[in-house]
Amino acid sequence: MLNRRSVLALGAAAIALPSASFAAETVDYAPGVVENALAEGKTVFVDFAADWCSTCARQERVIGALRSENPAYNDMLFVRVDWDDYRNHEVTTSRNIPRRSTLIVLKGDQELGRLVAGTGEAQIKELLDLGLNSLS
Repeated sequence: MLNRRSVLALGAAAIALPSASFAAETVDYAPGVVENALAEGKTVFVDFAADWCSTCARQERVIGALRSENPAYNDMLFVRVDWDDYRNHEVTTSRNIPRRSTLIVLKGDQELGRLVAGTGEAQIKELLDLGLNSLS
C-alpha cells in the first residue's frame, strides 16, 4: 500500500523525468560534433546556452516538453553549446551567434531557422518543425 511519502516521491520523480530525458538526449558540444553530424546528413538543433541564463532554462524546459509530446523531434541531433566556454569559438563566431539563448537548426551547409531569446512555445515549436520537415 502506498503511503503519503511514497505518493509524493513518485510525483516528484514523474515531474523530473521529462527534464532528465531531455538532458540525456542532448549532446554537449565539443569541437567537431556539429560539423561531423552535418557531414553525415543529419539535421542539427543547436542550443547556445549558459547555466546561469534564465531565458536559456525556459527554452530548455519548452524544448523538453515539446520533445516529450512529439518523439519525432528526437530524430534530429540536439547539441548544447555552453556559451561561457564557446562564445568566442568558431562554432559561435562562424554563424554570427549574437548571444546565449540563441537556437538554430542546421542541415548540410544551410541554416534552416534561428530564434534569439524567444521562449514562447509556438516560436520554439515552429523552429523544431523546420528541422522535422527537413528530415523527410
